[in-house]
Amino acid sequence: MLVDSHCHLSYPELSADLDGVVARMRSAGVDAALTVCTTLEEFPAVHAIATRFDGVYASVGVHPDNQGVREPTVDTLVALAQESKVVAIGETGLDYYRLTEPLEWQRERFRVHIRAARLCGRPLIIHTRAAAADTLRIMREEGAEAAGGVMHCFTETSAVARAALDLGFHISFSGIVTFKNAVELQQVAREVPLERLLIETDSPYLAPVPHRGKTNEPGYVRHVAHKLAELRGMQAEDIADRSSDNFFNLFKCIDSKVRVKSTQSLK
Repeated sequence: MLVDSHCHLSYPELSADLDGVVARMRSAGVDAALTVCTTLEEFPAVHAIATRFDGVYASVGVHPDNQGVREPTVDTLVALAQESKVVAIGETGLDYYRLTEPLEWQRERFRVHIRAARLCGRPLIIHTRAAAADTLRIMREEGAEAAGGVMHCFTETSAVARAALDLGFHISFSGIVTFKNAVELQQVAREVPLERLLIETDSPYLAPVPHRGKTNEPGYVRHVAHKLAELRGMQAEDIADRSSDNFFNLFKCIDSKVRVKSTQSLK
């Protein structure tokens, strides 16, 4: 069994052929996926996709890069988190890569998400780019460990991974880990405890080798599993099963239709 712990099925690159994307996902042995919200305006579409397909779940949140959108409040996030199949708060976090100070609005938005996650008992999906120190500082200040969650599409150092693990968070690897130049990240992937490991596509972006440069989709998460297995000297089936168990345990997804082990080979 495989799970794509982070994708964006509402984005036009995938939503234009949603039935085909989900069919190919199933054919690839991927039985569940978490389609992630990045604005409150987008949430109805994200939620509709999750309710339409067995094994597809949703989150609610506002991405740190998004400006000029409806600003979340704790009450709004908590209320939307009660909707069916909404299993997480996020995507949230900090991203200083393109934006310049003053960015206090971004840090405050992150704090709102952490407070909402603690209040409603949903784990956090955290995005951090060029902002690791502030991300960890705010996580500690706001007690993010009480909610738990995942550092998604992880590209940071071993030290950042250890700090997040110390707060009880999971680490998720995307197709980036398959790239030839991702040597440092591949070392981190060897070190993360198996019980804290997740895999994802972040589709439609970051397609793994051998699809690099193409539109990514959830079915390609199998290539991430294969790469992690190679790096850790394991069988791909073991990475798939363990990361899937981690997903269901973290996000508390209860769906007997998809928790049955897939009989499809990863070979």
